[in-house]
Amino acid sequence: MSHERTHGGYRTGGLWAAAGIAFGALAVCLFLALFGMLEFDERCMHGLVSGPGRLQEVRYQAFPPATVCEFQGGDVMSVGGREVLGPLLRVSLLVVVVCGALALLAECFDPRPGGRLVTPMSTTEKVRRTGTAFTVTGSTFLLLYALAGSRLLAGPSEACSAGGDWGDQAPRTLDHSFFPPQATCQFTSGLTEPLNHSWLASLTAQSAAPALLAGVGFALALRRRRAESRAVRHGTGPAVSPEPDRENTR
Repeated sequence: MSHERTHGGYRTGGLWAAAGIAFGALAVCLFLALFGMLEFDERCMHGLVSGPGRLQEVRYQAFPPATVCEFQGGDVMSVGGREVLGPLLRVSLLVVVVCGALALLAECFDPRPGGRLVTPMSTTEKVRRTGTAFTVTGSTFLLLYALAGSRLLAGPSEACSAGGDWGDQAPRTLDHSFFPPQATCQFTSGLTEPLNHSWLASLTAQSAAPALLAGVGFALALRRRRAESRAVRHGTGPAVSPEPDRENTR
């Protein structure tokens, strides 16, 4: 009789399904919010948006994405910051983050089969599953980092002037950092502004967390498969019990 341990993995299909549905809702809500921002600031500047008092300033909110027209007596926002769409965006993002994090964390464990939340799974299958998660999350992080940090990687001290014909008016690059990919651009007029939008730099840094978690699960799965392979090669692993003789058991 074989004493070989049967490996298992947690059933994460429900978590990924919930994360996928929430991500779809998040994408739709983001589209509506961004669409609602179009020309909202222009309408506000031209007095087409009514508010409490005199208009003081027009600014932009990163999340939920919205244009905010500040009046003396309060703020008026585009659709992204209002009662229905704003909370829906926050709830959708929360579900995506929580369900995705739990699903990736579950891949770091090697539970014994038997529970209703566990399914039998070989070490090779576990490596494939964790490898897929690591590939997707790692590729997302690299894509965002390439988008936000390409100018920094090409030349951190000249990131703000890269790709432009500035002549003697090139802006200076101050306080650059590679993680998160950000820098302060100082123009000859003395005006300063960030190289990347704050939300893009923040999103790039935050996307490293799921990639790191998926990488840990993938590394642990590889370690278990190598340990199992070494045990079989050295003869320390238990042999699989032979199939019963069907003729003699009739």
